[in-house]
Amino acid sequence: MLSAWFEIKLWKRVALALFLGILVGALWGPGAENIKWMGDIFLRLIRMVIVPLVFLTLVSGVLAMGDPKKLGSIGIKTLTLYVATTAVAIIIGLTLASIIQPGVGVEFAGATSKTLTAAKPFSERILEIIPRNPIQAFADGNMLAIIFFGIMFGAALMLTKDEGKPVANVIEAGSEVMLKMTHMVMETAPFGVFALIANTAGTQGVTALLDVVPLVATVLGGCILHVLLTHGFIMKYMLGLPPVRFFKDILEAQMVAFSTSSSSATLPVSIATAEDNLGVKPTIASSVLPLGSTINMDGTGIYVGAVAVFSAQALGIDLSLADYALIAASTTMVSIGTAAVPSASLFLLTAVLSVIGVSDAQTAIIVGFLFAFDRPLDMCRTVVNVTGDLSVATAVAKWEGDLDEENFRADPKI
Repeated sequence: MLSAWFEIKLWKRVALALFLGILVGALWGPGAENIKWMGDIFLRLIRMVIVPLVFLTLVSGVLAMGDPKKLGSIGIKTLTLYVATTAVAIIIGLTLASIIQPGVGVEFAGATSKTLTAAKPFSERILEIIPRNPIQAFADGNMLAIIFFGIMFGAALMLTKDEGKPVANVIEAGSEVMLKMTHMVMETAPFGVFALIANTAGTQGVTALLDVVPLVATVLGGCILHVLLTHGFIMKYMLGLPPVRFFKDILEAQMVAFSTSSSSATLPVSIATAEDNLGVKPTIASSVLPLGSTINMDGTGIYVGAVAVFSAQALGIDLSLADYALIAASTTMVSIGTAAVPSASLFLLTAVLSVIGVSDAQTAIIVGFLFAFDRPLDMCRTVVNVTGDLSVATAVAKWEGDLDEENFRADPKI
């Protein structure tokens, strides 16, 4: 019986838990609060893995870039374009969320504006990015300081070459361990989602669950706009290639990305698509695409940016232009360390929400609420990520003279 439960895909188990939670909450009413402790355990597990997950995967992501002296022209173009498209994606997410205002009128039980961390001057927040004591930053869960230290540590480790190889091996092994632990935590999601949704439906009413609809619309709108406008622009105006042909030729990779919700799982298909359909030479495909599956997270940028604004609106936080800049900067940095596994971006929201005064406890409550609805959004985010990988690979190949344009312009391979 137990083995049969784990054979069911996680998102299906979460969907079942969501349905049962709504049903139990509607029937039990305020009494559903008696099982909230199950959801609290799930939230504590999430908070437990956030700091080591962010640090280890971030350092591992920096190491995946390789020796900067060996990156050369291909590396510079690849990294620049990945960072630029991620920044554009974040701006789209922030802009749409500011216009649609998905968080206005939303209330989270236990997460109120009264418990917010006091806002600090912009200059002080910038200074706090550099930790006086990295160990203290880890203990306090100061995510921006952890991210900064992680990037510096990864860069220094990369520059030490052979001497730092043993440490690099430990970091990469630790990253794999944390990813496995994250998977273990996610296995408890159906029970946590059931309890949290039942509590919400029972204490606030089933209609409270509809609060997520504007956020879903914001994220999906951002994904569509980014794919069509950003990557369509790259194809047509930067490369002089037909965008329609590009989108047709990558459809297979997009479908695999949608079904697996994992850039890493889609990587073999992405490489085959780039080489066979788009005419990208193997030397480019085999270097640009694996790096993209690690650090290129356009869909994650849209999602995290939108959720940050959503959370601020729900908690009554007035965001200044400086706050938007910090959200954009922290989201760009944390996207480098986003694990290419389903729903990984949910575990990294603390890094972004902390810059606007949202506490770890409040973030955990928000994550618990969003987790139940995350799977379809994660599928869409991964499509955006993989589309970005293939777009950048095509651009770099074109600029390096390693693109078979005759193959690219041929009839689509579908």
